[in-house]
Amino acid sequence: MFRSLSNTVRFLAISEVGNANSGHLGMPLGMSDCLTALFKNFLVFDPANPQWPNRDRFVLSGGHGSAALYALLYLTGYEKMTLDDLKTFRKLGSNAAGHPEYNISCGIEATTGLLGQGIANAVGMAIEERLLNARLGDDCINHYTYVSVGDGDLMEGISHEASSIAGYLSLGHLIVLFDNNNITIDGEVKISSGDDVLKRYQSYGWHVLTADGHCEESISQAIEAAKKDDRPSIIACKTKIGYGCPRENTMEAHGGALTKSEIEETKKRLDWSCDAFEIPEYVKRTWHIIGKRHHDDCKKWYKEQLEKYGALEFEFTKEMQKVFRAIKKDYFVSRPFEATRNSSKHVISQIMLTSNMIISGSADLGGSTGCFSKTMKPISKKDFSGNYIHYGVREHAMGAIMNGIAAGKKIKCFAGTFLAFCDYMRPTIRMSALMNVPSIFVFSHDSIGVGEDGPTHQPVEHLASLRAIPNLNVFRPADAMETSECWECALKSSRPSVIILTRQNVLSVRFCGRTDLCETGAYLIYDDNSDNDQKVTLIASGSEVAIALEVKKILNNANISANLVSFPCWRLFDEQPQEFKNKILGNSLRVGIEASNGFGWEKYLGANGLFFGVNNFGKSCSCSENYKFFGLKSQDICNKIFGAIAKNDKN
Repeated sequence: MFRSLSNTVRFLAISEVGNANSGHLGMPLGMSDCLTALFKNFLVFDPANPQWPNRDRFVLSGGHGSAALYALLYLTGYEKMTLDDLKTFRKLGSNAAGHPEYNISCGIEATTGLLGQGIANAVGMAIEERLLNARLGDDCINHYTYVSVGDGDLMEGISHEASSIAGYLSLGHLIVLFDNNNITIDGEVKISSGDDVLKRYQSYGWHVLTADGHCEESISQAIEAAKKDDRPSIIACKTKIGYGCPRENTMEAHGGALTKSEIEETKKRLDWSCDAFEIPEYVKRTWHIIGKRHHDDCKKWYKEQLEKYGALEFEFTKEMQKVFRAIKKDYFVSRPFEATRNSSKHVISQIMLTSNMIISGSADLGGSTGCFSKTMKPISKKDFSGNYIHYGVREHAMGAIMNGIAAGKKIKCFAGTFLAFCDYMRPTIRMSALMNVPSIFVFSHDSIGVGEDGPTHQPVEHLASLRAIPNLNVFRPADAMETSECWECALKSSRPSVIILTRQNVLSVRFCGRTDLCETGAYLIYDDNSDNDQKVTLIASGSEVAIALEVKKILNNANISANLVSFPCWRLFDEQPQEFKNKILGNSLRVGIEASNGFGWEKYLGANGLFFGVNNFGKSCSCSENYKFFGLKSQDICNKIFGAIAKNDKN
């Protein structure tokens, strides 16, 4: 019977890829036995209640094998993964996308396909399980996270980072099924790698096992042993890529639909007689029974644990609102001259006291980014009741682990590093936006203002690259007041956010008593309603708002009126009504000021606008010298504005 169950998965995958004439069959054919054993004998889930908080998680890190996942979800009874979805695999509107896309209602726990992301997400899910277990107890939360990986996943640097953390934290509820087929797209693994994967994982502190990936008994015994161990486990499942088809055990098995003759040959080898998408009735019934194994357990959980579980979750409470009001009132009165990273640290230290469902962390830069304070308690392998994660110098894994935690939509998490290092974690930032999970990325040391550390640590192009990511709020606050408002926006948002902060001290520029101005992405700090004919709109973000304020004063002394706009978040501004945007930007000469390369500013400045920024890598010198070198001093900016006005007058 087991072989019929796993072959059903294989031939559904063959049908999916064949119908689409596109996709990957090597992994679905090779890993169907392992996945069938997992779903049949171990995975705790209820397709009728896909959101069940105490379900086991299954992550397909090698997302190119998605055809197998969709087959399993359909067979076990997920209503939103239908046979029509399988028949429209890789087609517009189908839930069966080319690579899995995060949709818990369909049984898809994470968006995967960028190799290595899935295993790191799974580490995050395993951490979330331990965090919730420490707060709610075994009766409420005590599930496992399983992840299927291939050779490619384990070559990616992110898998090394994430697996190291998992071992250090002894995440015993994390079990990895390694599709150990020794084949990559270009050929055998040995053409590019000589690692002993299992010894590597032993060095991380993992429990290491092996299994025959085509034998139910061998696979099941290994998973049983893994569940009994307190360490994370990796099971090297010896498999054959493209099992059963004529391309078996070759690199050609990885991708592409089988030809008609290849399908017929595969049927003979696996003793299969059904047509495309056809499933024997007895197999269909058995898979449905497998999908219902834990339905009663799920119902019991909801009856006994839901109230307890529901009482503990992150939400923007009235208490938190009071904390923000108090912070902003203090900032409005004290008007601190401080780095926005320090303002952020104060905000973080206060909001962390309001909820134990907020988790902070950093890549070995807790003090420098302001993400760590003495009021926080780091988690450890013996105690997950804390609220801070020491990620070590592992930025890429940090981002993916955050996404794994945030995917549960229960805990709000953020973590920090320097903005220049965000490139190490860019794929995870992009994935957070694609999955729409509300991770918050905190990046300090945001510009040439970093100074003497030099151009390696001075971001120039990073703002533009982050703003280019869809569905991501990128905040760059100008002062302490804006920093608190941007944090408030990020915590309230259902989408991911980036908060970008200065190393150098900045002036407090907000004089208006309103405290919700950053919600619209941009606002007028000064609306200069003078009678002067000439008018300029100065638009700046972050530390350059203070420079723009100095520019305004010089222009006013020259009888040139100037509106001043602070521009903390482009995306929120873009979502405002056109009438509001027109009012903010005005019809006069628009001048942008930002210590970045300026890519994207033309959208707001128009064809005749001026931009003052950084057109090359920074210099190793003081902050002040850097700003002078790049022409970002107020008088230098004014001189060019005067020239532009004079030129316009001539025309």
